[in-house]
Amino acid sequence: MQMLSIENELKENSYPGRGIIIGKSANGRYAVTAYFIMGRSENSRNRIFVEDGTGIRTQAFDPSKLSDPSLIIYAPVRVLGNKTIVTNGDQTDTIYELMDKQQTFEQALTTREFEPDAPNYTPRISGIMHVENGTYDYAMSILKSNNGNGAACSRYTFSYENPVNGEGHFIHTYQCDGNPLPSFEGEPKLVSVPDDMEAFTDLLWNSLNEDNKVSLFVRYIDIQTGEYTSKIVNKNQ
Repeated sequence: MQMLSIENELKENSYPGRGIIIGKSANGRYAVTAYFIMGRSENSRNRIFVEDGTGIRTQAFDPSKLSDPSLIIYAPVRVLGNKTIVTNGDQTDTIYELMDKQQTFEQALTTREFEPDAPNYTPRISGIMHVENGTYDYAMSILKSNNGNGAACSRYTFSYENPVNGEGHFIHTYQCDGNPLPSFEGEPKLVSVPDDMEAFTDLLWNSLNEDNKVSLFVRYIDIQTGEYTSKIVNKNQ
């Protein structure tokens, strides 16, 4: 698989929607994840990321302008022991609760499907990072309609064992802008992951479409100790 430039992937796509990147820093020290949200409507753009314990949640920037919280207010990141869950919706809670009952990432997601926002049928994208005693692996998932058929759900899981230093994978909800919005297709894209969290955060934020970007979250987890550092960037400050 060809390694793509995450900068180009974002700059050349005005509306990838919501996106998850998971990988390993070039020096092999950090498990890395990033999650961003974008919006075209006032309701979608009226959001910020805020810290919530060891994770984050979305929140209305101006509560008076919040018209429908159903698909935009959720916890994108939660931590369950040595596992970090990253998703684009309230399936974060589903994964957390069912994995806490000894079910697997895949089993938890069989209880969910794409979002009920016809005609887009926005895919649910999810990731799970497992960091324990100096070892690290991760998986990503997408639940999407079958070519826009709201009666059929297609489920794909991609597992990455012994991730390669400097490599990550990028999955997002939409191929590009459109009406209806076309769902992401294919495997998660191979992208490079640097050592410097500040530089990576700046690269991602500055590459996202200025009009449509809303919020960005980046976390670097030390694979040996499990300690992490995070950064949040919100367009609404």
